[in-house]
Amino acid sequence: MSTGESSTRARISLPLWQERFAAPFAPTTGAEMRARGWDAVDVVFVTGDAYVDHPSFAMAILHRVLERAGFRVGILSQPAWKSCDPWREFGRPRLFFAISAGNMDSLINHYTANKKVRNDDAYSPGGRIGLRPDRATLAYCQRAREAFPGVPVIAGGVEASLRRLAHYDYWSDSVKRSILLDSKADLVVYGMGEHSIVDIAQKLRAGGTLRDLRALRGITYALGAKDSDALLAQGLDSLGEKVEQVPSYDQVRDDKFAFAEATRIIHTNTNPFNAATLVQFHDRQAVVQNPPALPLDQPEMDAVYDLPYNRRPHPSYTEPVPAHEMIKDSVTILRGCFGGCTFCSITAHQGRIIQSRSSDSVLKEVNKLAADPEFKGIISDIGGATANMYTMRCTRPEVEAKCKRLSCVHPTVCKLLGTDHGPLIQLMREVRGVDGVRKVLVSSGIRMDLAQLSQEYVRELAEHHTGGRLKVAPEHTSPKVLELMKKPNIDNFGTFAEQFREASADAGKPKQQIVPYFIASHPGTDLAEMIDLALYLKRNGYRPDQVQDFIPAPFDIATCMYYTGLDPFTKKPVQTAKNLNDRKLQRALMQFFKPENYFAVREALIKADRADLIGGCDGLIPANPPKEALDARRKDANADHYHAVPNPTAGYRPGRKSQARRKKPGRGPR
Repeated sequence: MSTGESSTRARISLPLWQERFAAPFAPTTGAEMRARGWDAVDVVFVTGDAYVDHPSFAMAILHRVLERAGFRVGILSQPAWKSCDPWREFGRPRLFFAISAGNMDSLINHYTANKKVRNDDAYSPGGRIGLRPDRATLAYCQRAREAFPGVPVIAGGVEASLRRLAHYDYWSDSVKRSILLDSKADLVVYGMGEHSIVDIAQKLRAGGTLRDLRALRGITYALGAKDSDALLAQGLDSLGEKVEQVPSYDQVRDDKFAFAEATRIIHTNTNPFNAATLVQFHDRQAVVQNPPALPLDQPEMDAVYDLPYNRRPHPSYTEPVPAHEMIKDSVTILRGCFGGCTFCSITAHQGRIIQSRSSDSVLKEVNKLAADPEFKGIISDIGGATANMYTMRCTRPEVEAKCKRLSCVHPTVCKLLGTDHGPLIQLMREVRGVDGVRKVLVSSGIRMDLAQLSQEYVRELAEHHTGGRLKVAPEHTSPKVLELMKKPNIDNFGTFAEQFREASADAGKPKQQIVPYFIASHPGTDLAEMIDLALYLKRNGYRPDQVQDFIPAPFDIATCMYYTGLDPFTKKPVQTAKNLNDRKLQRALMQFFKPENYFAVREALIKADRADLIGGCDGLIPANPPKEALDARRKDANADHYHAVPNPTAGYRPGRKSQARRKKPGRGPR
């Protein structure tokens, strides 16, 4: 069979709706590459996720934008990393390796807040664990270097983005160097990478060098010792008009005040319109972070999301990919978030400036979705990082260009922020009017303080876009903790909840419920605050099914508070629960009603001198343990204990008999 015949057969085997809307998947093997008549690829994209050609997956978007720009891309998805052989699958790439750990930081993907191994991986076929290593960016970059020395290695994605400068690593409880230095990548593309990855490919195709890429926005690069010395001799101003030095790696490693100050500098330089170039020395090497990439305008957003995605996992998979099952019928209408929550990485990665698609682009995608024979008529989500920020921007562009504020809604909603829900309401109405669409749900989080500004939006939400339960995130009840989170007072949640109940009743849906999400162990939270939260839950009849346990993700402001015990902006002390037992007690208080938590709640109440809440009508738990609590404690005592991984930094290696590093022949003790 000729190459052309092979290619045609593969294309025709796809569902008919894809014939009209979608382009072929990127090749994932050398055989697939040759079947397309290619002898090589320009870019090999290495990802820790399963290959899903859906715009909720970074590798799908970046492949499609490169393809649109005329580049040939091969995708190496979840390669076996113990050898560099998979990196040679497509031969030597003409331009570069693009490396990403996937849609999540690999360590958060692998471990719980208690550093226990998770039982599943939503981004892997069948939810199987073990298909990517710990610190996947490091392993993937090093294998690329091994496979083809001299080929540029460009790292990106959430893991690399949030580790681009010196950062606190929860898993090793230490301050780590920039991931650039440990991975030996040539560049890190941080934030959303559509502009950057195409610019890099075009410059390298035109014969440019890695040094020529250093002027691009949205990248971080490292200078060698000689160039770093020259930079010091010439002055940091030689890098541009606006340059700011961040406390060095040695300083932030040894001095928590310096770490807090570095966090302040980094986070006040996230606005792409006024951010400085940042320089942080690691011993004699300078790591340079250029200002963020500019946000996409509406035509650019439309162009990205109008690309011919298949919206399916690669056909080679025999098991479903859980993350795809969850989002396959969702539609992204915006990116970015101006909430500025200190425990969240979205603003740091996507930016605080909202980038919205046009209604025409959204409706085009919805019509494509409705034409899919597998579509059941229900759009699972229409939103983004925050569902009700669609088209919302600062009403004064000249002020937006100078603004250093980290949140447009905290401590109050900025008077210059455009908060009109009208375009969103109109879009929601148009989407649910598409033939073949029976229901359009809003599953993304909504910002309640914004929603309250539009009673019409709340009515639309209650009447048409809630599947019985609306998820919202008040996060806590303590004013002190909410201030540290940059979240509104708990009274804001109460007001919204009442508005939603009234709107649900008016819509003839009085049984619709609000499901609030709260966080345990966030910096600033002690047992007293958690007990107050538990009492609030009891008084209002909330029984959370799930507990969010604070995980100190790299780069977050709240992570700085956790590590340093300081608010990086005020430098005031922040109390934090670090002991695993203290964190366990805080989690238990959020589910005080569960019999298996009885003894942990009792311990917490006694420890906080609140034994008055044991027994009685106003108590959180009865005076005597219920039978289920005794049975649970007995079962736990007899069960094999589940221990944390002794050293997560050693690498996620399922099946390996020992965590100990094997000695290599001829090497002495290390």
